[in-house]
Amino acid sequence: MLIRYGYEMTFGCAAPTPMVCQLDVHPSCSPAIRAETPFASNPRVESWLYSDVFGNRCRRFLAPPGDLTISNYGVVEVSDRPDPVVPDAAEIPVADLPDETLLYLVGSRYVETDKLSQLAWDHFGHTASGWPRVQAICDFVNAHITFGYENARSTRTAYEAYVERTGVCRDFAHLALAFCRCMNIPARYANGYLGDIGVPPDPAPMDFNAWFEVFLGGKWYTFDARHNMPRIGRILIARGRDAADIPLVNSFGPHVLKTFSVVTEETDSVASPPLAGVPSRSAA
Repeated sequence: MLIRYGYEMTFGCAAPTPMVCQLDVHPSCSPAIRAETPFASNPRVESWLYSDVFGNRCRRFLAPPGDLTISNYGVVEVSDRPDPVVPDAAEIPVADLPDETLLYLVGSRYVETDKLSQLAWDHFGHTASGWPRVQAICDFVNAHITFGYENARSTRTAYEAYVERTGVCRDFAHLALAFCRCMNIPARYANGYLGDIGVPPDPAPMDFNAWFEVFLGGKWYTFDARHNMPRIGRILIARGRDAADIPLVNSFGPHVLKTFSVVTEETDSVASPPLAGVPSRSAA
């Protein structure tokens, strides 16, 4: 299956402002890219890529005073099958976990395992271990939180999402992966593109999505507490402990995100035209 993906964003800055954006697709997707335009900006700025400690691509540039529009788009080939479901994938005892997974068992900026540990055991201590337990967590979070863009808040933590019972996809992911960590299941945050493929189209303008991954049976598996069903066509951008590790845009000075457009859709051609006609979302 071929999927056309891309974004266009416009920032306003009062002064030269260093920025780091995590908008390039993850290196693991590179072999599947069939066409891609270079990063573009108006006015033109010099940019370069480096890898962060999690292996994600980070693009660095200096935004000039005034408006700056950046964009990138391409076509990637992905499986036409939904996210794998492996009901017998088992939990691994902490003592036997690989060293590199232990980072995803502890608290982080948006994931207060100390506040949520007892709640997690109260809710899920009785559930069957492994895949069924993670699915029970997704079922709970999906029913517990009401989704709404009007309820977005960049500072909301997993515990606050539990108490407030509202949020956007990142809040669903934070709370679910927090519960997993509390139950001694390594879990990490992920974001990227996810189009309306194989599901009824969402009338809202397209946006980036957040989900999470858990380590079961010696492998990382994708879970999505917001949609709570296997989906087709995920394109990974970045992974980290939580959203603080992989912000789409990180500026070292004030800026205003004026508009942005995102596209993720099935296509039958490797041609990747610009985002003309894609609805823009006002950041205001």
